[in-house]
Amino acid sequence: MRGGYYSEVRTGYIHDEGLGLIHACYGHGVGKTTRSIGLAIRAAGAGLKVTFVQFMKSGTSSEIKIFNNIPNIKFRCPGKHPFILSRGPQPVHYEHAESALWYAKEAVKKGENVIICDEILTTLIFDVLSEEHILDLIQRCRRKVELVLTGVDVPPGIMDAVDYATEFLQVKHPYYRGHIARRGIEY
Repeated sequence: MRGGYYSEVRTGYIHDEGLGLIHACYGHGVGKTTRSIGLAIRAAGAGLKVTFVQFMKSGTSSEIKIFNNIPNIKFRCPGKHPFILSRGPQPVHYEHAESALWYAKEAVKKGENVIICDEILTTLIFDVLSEEHILDLIQRCRRKVELVLTGVDVPPGIMDAVDYATEFLQVKHPYYRGHIARRGIEY
C-alpha cells in the first residue's frame, strides 16, 4: 500500500544482519543532533558502546553533561571551533575536522558499536573534508559499526552508500522572527 502509513513497500525477506548500517540525518530543519542524541542514549541503554564525535561545533552543547554521566557513551570534540564566516575556512577549521575524523576512525579500531559523527556532512559544504574521507569512514564501518552522519546536505555518492536517509525539513523557526538560540532548547 503506497500513500498510506508507510512510504515504501517492503521487499525481500526479513532478516537481522546486526550492526553496521549507515544513517544520514540531514536537512535545513532542526532535530538532527537531537535525534542522534536519542539514538546514542537508546544504544547505551541496550549496553552498546557509543562514540559521539562533534564536527563543526565547540563541544559546549548541553547534552555533554549528560553524556559524561553515561558510561557507555564517549564524547569527542577537538575543541573550540569558530563559525566559518564569509571569508571561508581558516586553518583551525581543517585541523578540527581532521582531528574529529581521527576520533571516529579510532572508535572503529577500538570496536565501538555505534559512532555518531555530528555535522560531518556539513564539513563538505565548506570543503574542510572531502566526500572521499566520508566514504572511507563508511567503508570502515559497514557491517561492523552502526554509523550516523548528520549535516545539512548529502551528496549523491554518500546518499547511495547509506542505508537510512532521513531529511529534516524546516517549516517555521523563531530565529527568523528575531529569537536567539536558547540553551537547553537549541543547544
